[in-house]
Amino acid sequence: MKYYINIGSNLGDRLANVDAAIAALQRRCAAAALRSAPIETEAWGFDSAEAFVNVGVAIDSGLQPLEMLSALKDIENEIGTSEHRDAAGRYADRIIDLDIMAIEDLVIESDALTVPHRHLPNREFFLVPLAEIAPHWQHPVLHKSAQQLLDELQGRYDK
Repeated sequence: MKYYINIGSNLGDRLANVDAAIAALQRRCAAAALRSAPIETEAWGFDSAEAFVNVGVAIDSGLQPLEMLSALKDIENEIGTSEHRDAAGRYADRIIDLDIMAIEDLVIESDALTVPHRHLPNREFFLVPLAEIAPHWQHPVLHKSAQQLLDELQGRYDK
């Protein structure tokens, strides 16, 4: 299966954190990852003085979706132990964050995993890297390509 994963960091050496996550992912999948250029964005969903660096990755793996989710959580724990949420449940700064954006044309809705990621169409830090590495990938519910979703999102900013 082809997985589209977003990797972000806003603490420490952000690029080194992202590189370490990609290396760990490639080892676990025994496959090379296609990666986007890094983009820098402000924190989403919370206030932070620290900007995020995000990279999109496409990688083939024989892991099943929940196995991949577990592998990503393991990689997060190996690289940085910072929690993704604070004591009140709000988003927080983090050393590393790995999210499954999409898996081919699969649609999964469970308590553990939602694919495509529920916020994919509304987060530029997901769509810019995804449109770079897989511009023709089609959202299986919205029936739009990554590039179309990005164009629509950016068009909302232009109004």
